[in-house]
Amino acid sequence: MEQYELDAVQRITTRAAREYRTLEVAPITPVIGAEVTGLDLARELTEQQLDEVKTAFLEHHVLVFRDQHLSTEDHKRLAAHFGELRPVNPPPQDADPYVLEIKTTAEAANVAGNGWHADGTADAEPSLGSMLYITQIPEGGSGGDTMFANMYLAYDMLSPTMRGLLDGLTAVHDGALAFRGRKPPADYVVPVSEHPLVVRHPETDRKILYVNPAYTARIPQLSADESRALLDMLFAVVPNRPMLSCRVRWTPNTLVFWDNRCVQHHAIYDYYPMTRYGKRVAINGGPLKG
Repeated sequence: MEQYELDAVQRITTRAAREYRTLEVAPITPVIGAEVTGLDLARELTEQQLDEVKTAFLEHHVLVFRDQHLSTEDHKRLAAHFGELRPVNPPPQDADPYVLEIKTTAEAANVAGNGWHADGTADAEPSLGSMLYITQIPEGGSGGDTMFANMYLAYDMLSPTMRGLLDGLTAVHDGALAFRGRKPPADYVVPVSEHPLVVRHPETDRKILYVNPAYTARIPQLSADESRALLDMLFAVVPNRPMLSCRVRWTPNTLVFWDNRCVQHHAIYDYYPMTRYGKRVAINGGPLKG
């Protein structure tokens, strides 16, 4: 690694561990993700428990809670502690407008999220985060893992010269890109938004590399060729740097809560023709600022 890359990693890996009184937090890797134990999410959490979950969320960006038995109302109540619930787009017919079913059938040729992305970045105000609750894993108990990447560190490990270039740019995010040859649902309102290419987290004020291949279409300050070359280089940062990511292996009745502002994820589709089922509740975010 270059010295600036090593410095970026050491700023995370040498930080002092936080102490928690009402739960236990075990990091998955030194730079992202943690397994949280000691909580029953079906019960109303105390104020101190919620404060500590929020602290762990900002510290680790991805929290994994296993062996949880949640009703839909439990799931939504938990998410609502972190902000206003985000309606599903397009809205489901004859179903809860805030609950997205994550259902893979044996016939599925592909699944949503099978590629690095952050959810809904084409929206004017992308989500704060998501809580995905998986109740059925692929038969045999393997496959269907989800990867999560730390986009703070993705930015910090770029060269100082590259960071200086990116800080002044924006990017257009187009919701149609995510369909890539498939026709969007008739009732889907295709969003298109322009965001800073580097955004600041509203709670930590840290800089985040904010581009992803699922939604980011172009950099308007550059020519078409320059934009394509720079975006392709930035899209390659996450898959080419395993250090940025953690891998969550799902078990039945696991809930994962991730910060959509500073995390990308990849739902790996390696379990055809097996099935998987879960529900996702997302939380509204706010406008993104550079």
